[in-house]
Amino acid sequence: MSAIGATLSGMTETTPEPGSYDDPEMPWNTLTAETIGDWNTKVIAEFRANAGAVGGVYEGGTMILLTTTGARSGRPHTVPLSPMLRGEQMYLSSFIEKAYPAWWHNARREPHVTVEIGDRTVPAVARVLEGEEYDEFARWVLQNNPDLAAFQATVDRPIPLVELTLE
Repeated sequence: MSAIGATLSGMTETTPEPGSYDDPEMPWNTLTAETIGDWNTKVIAEFRANAGAVGGVYEGGTMILLTTTGARSGRPHTVPLSPMLRGEQMYLSSFIEKAYPAWWHNARREPHVTVEIGDRTVPAVARVLEGEEYDEFARWVLQNNPDLAAFQATVDRPIPLVELTLE
């Protein structure tokens, strides 16, 4: 089993994350721009205190912490995300409705990132998918991830998709 497979054991290409996009109780439907930072801070602290295990609506799901370098500030920026796997390749996306998330812009500007998986911290390279490669992968995501498909139906722009390669 590969390092990614061993680290994310139990997750398959079609394993949905807990909750659904339309569930009004899910954090992405209850948080505002003012409270998302507080929520992220709590999730990050819980993740680090429990070697990657997080409870609440994310209990039993797979989560990583992604640290990027701020595109404008140059400062480290850490966010909790639930990765997708396609074979052994890890991908990231987001449910942010009004614009692409800060981590996407940061990765586009500076692709060298840090990923926390369980109790491990590893360097990685994030690559924003574009063109035909984006189109092909987006078709696969929308067929295999009902939450992202439901989200895509609510926004006019393409969902953000980033390939994450651990070094």
